[in-house]
Amino acid sequence: MTLPEQHAAIVKQTAKRLGFEFCGIATACFLEEEAPKLEAWLARNYHGQMAYLANHFDKRLDPTKLVDDAKSVVSLIFNYFPEEKLPEGDEDYKLAKYAYGKDYHWVVRDKLKAFLELLREDIGEINGRAFVDSAPVMERQWAQRSGLGWLGKNSLLLNRQMGSFFFLAELIIDLPLAPDDPFIGDYCGTCTRCVDACPTDAIVGSGVVDGSRCISYFTIELKDALPTQVHGKFENWVFGCDICQDVCPWNRFASPHREEAFLPHPLLKEFGKKDWEEMTRETFGKVFQKSAVKRTKWEGLMRNVQFVKKKSP
Repeated sequence: MTLPEQHAAIVKQTAKRLGFEFCGIATACFLEEEAPKLEAWLARNYHGQMAYLANHFDKRLDPTKLVDDAKSVVSLIFNYFPEEKLPEGDEDYKLAKYAYGKDYHWVVRDKLKAFLELLREDIGEINGRAFVDSAPVMERQWAQRSGLGWLGKNSLLLNRQMGSFFFLAELIIDLPLAPDDPFIGDYCGTCTRCVDACPTDAIVGSGVVDGSRCISYFTIELKDALPTQVHGKFENWVFGCDICQDVCPWNRFASPHREEAFLPHPLLKEFGKKDWEEMTRETFGKVFQKSAVKRTKWEGLMRNVQFVKKKSP
């Protein structure tokens, strides 16, 4: 076994110890095939008001611009599928499942910090950075390159063993590691359930999403008033949206996570329509104190609730 193979084995053992479901490795390089796709996506303004997606174009495509002398990109999958869903009936206000518990940025980032420290203990000095949806890293493309899955029609990474209800995270390090084979193939086939189910027609091509038409964009990213042309199309989602994942046949393989930090706040489990509609700043601060929902602030969440509550424009 070569040294890069030995080190790759240590990386995968460490990932398992820290609770990551899957770990794949790719050689750090410029994503030449992705450059024109990203350029075209931005040119069509599919990022809407998410101006940060147009920043750092070169860094987004080249990990060596994020970590000096980067040699390997380690892609990781961390499950967030809940054992018990919050109410998702026709009359219920709905919250994306990833936001049930504590903010995943902090939970997963802490695990990544521990990951790097453990690697340094086992292997020696390693220069690297950890990422979890927090920097210009094309995480789904790197995950595909490292063999973890393929990009579905809804642009999300799909894994044959667990679907798509998971977070992606990366370690970009200057340590040469034996890479995994990229995932070849598309196991969506002729299925168009996600395309057909999207109420705002945000999926504009296979693997291409117009982010500016996505319910998650409207309820989280858009800071202006919600446009009247999408009124009545949110299906009561007030923070994020899981529609394209809920209808995906691959998510029949999703199994409950084992991360206590992702369990919903006890009060949230008891929320009814009236609790959402009459939520005070104090209640918002208590229930969502450590949640990703804090990103919208109380004003943004209440804007969303009132928008879906109103039955006619």
